Amino acid sequence: MFTPKYPPQDTAPMHTTTTPTAYNPVHYVSAPAPVPSAPVSHRPAVQLTPGSTLALVAGGSAAVLVVGAVLVSMLLAVAITATSVAVCAVVIRSMLKSR
Repeated sequence: MFTPKYPPQDTAPMHTTTTPTAYNPVHYVSAPAPVPSAPVSHRPAVQLTPGSTLALVAGGSAAVLVVGAVLVSMLLAVAITATSVAVCAVVIRSMLKSR
């Protein structure tokens, strides 16, 4: 269904005739302008020594532990707040029922 339909080879025209025109300018295409290359950096490449690798691993681990502690403390604060709201709701409900 989506494949192109080509005419059979024997029905395609063999010759094409063109009539010359009075004016037929030739357009020359110039070569494309050269693309400027990226500037060469004169900074030295980063060299990772075993000590610097150990420092990076330790720093990354410390960051993960700090972020984890903050998230756990926030979760704990939400849980304590929810518990206190639930206790207040039970107390208020029992006060209204005893009336």
